[in-house]
Amino acid sequence: MLTSILRTAMTRSFKPFVFRGEYDNSLDFEALPNLGLYVHIPFCRSICSFCPYCKQPFEADIASDYAAALLKEIDLVCCDMTEKKQVTSLYFGGGTPALMIDYIPDIINRISEYFDITGGIGIELHPYDITEQTLEKIKSCGVTMLSVGIQSFDRVCLEHLGRTGGTGFAQKLELIKTYSFDVLDVDLIFGIPGQTEKTLEADIKTAFGCGATQVSTYPFIDFTFASNEYKPLSHGKKKRMLKRLSEICDQIGAVRTSVWTFARPETEKYSSVTRETFLGFGVSAASLLKNQFKINTFSVLEYIKRINAGQMSTSLTLRFSLRQRAVYSLFWSAYGMEINCGDFKKLMGKSVRKMFGLTLLSGRLSGLIKKHGSSYRLTKKGAMIYHRIEQTYTTAYIDKMWNVCRKTAFPDEIVLK
Repeated sequence: MLTSILRTAMTRSFKPFVFRGEYDNSLDFEALPNLGLYVHIPFCRSICSFCPYCKQPFEADIASDYAAALLKEIDLVCCDMTEKKQVTSLYFGGGTPALMIDYIPDIINRISEYFDITGGIGIELHPYDITEQTLEKIKSCGVTMLSVGIQSFDRVCLEHLGRTGGTGFAQKLELIKTYSFDVLDVDLIFGIPGQTEKTLEADIKTAFGCGATQVSTYPFIDFTFASNEYKPLSHGKKKRMLKRLSEICDQIGAVRTSVWTFARPETEKYSSVTRETFLGFGVSAASLLKNQFKINTFSVLEYIKRINAGQMSTSLTLRFSLRQRAVYSLFWSAYGMEINCGDFKKLMGKSVRKMFGLTLLSGRLSGLIKKHGSSYRLTKKGAMIYHRIEQTYTTAYIDKMWNVCRKTAFPDEIVLK
């Protein structure tokens, strides 16, 4: 209900978001500003019950075929480019990208034939992947940013997430520190059954104490297709935990860089989602362009088959109205705590005040945002409201879409109301 009310109010239309099983075999992205790149590696040693992302157990033969298809997809997407394009970043997510570490250099080299990566290369790591050998390979590839999925340093919390082990994670981070990467992000989850504010405080301080330049904290969300034995804490308890997170980070001097992210001052921000536009390669990868949002099939085998046939692996496409695209931009800008008026106008061709003047005014009057130079910044109160809305959005939209895409390689249509 909340998503429907907000969608109608912000888009000024009763029309839902409709994703259709159609695609374009060429993409218009060369003129887009601040473009980011994402590559999805879906393979894992074992499947964690809490993780909603597209993944499957690692098999060497399939991984080899998948790597070959990735290179073909990059060529397919970029074959009509007239010149090399600057992009803000390249991010490898998963799954467990380190399981394909021997293929990563070829993927980066192929991407570098078409793009000039100006803002660094990032990769996600499972704590078990952190070895001297892996770190040396990653460093030699030109990777500058790491994101480590610790989730918690507490053994009980990890068990309640369905993850075994959990010892020695602090020492793993200390090892990373010796390699002097530009950014070290540590992912933590809050709202885990059995977790207390003291446990959470210990997790935050341990992460920063072991060399993290940034800590990304995410509320534990029980997706309908997950097989979690333990369920998340209530919304009220998660709200209090997020408030405590903010207080702890204020005390230790960490700056809030998004609703759920805190970083050391003067360090580079690191995120896989807060881009105005991006291209995604691999299964389940999404691409956000000026007038459309597309998502690739979740099936590894169907992805390989489609790419080998010389076709895009797009599963679903949403063709935005101008207002829908502006709302999408506003939503994710708000997640990053700041709505940059100049960036918005460059993308949309209209000022944010012209399109959302009343919304911005009501936000300022209610204490949710403040004017800051040429931008609007979320207040702590605004961040808390966004936290609640984002969880509702995840449940109503992302959960539904990913659940369908997991079961059907190429759905006919998904309607998000």
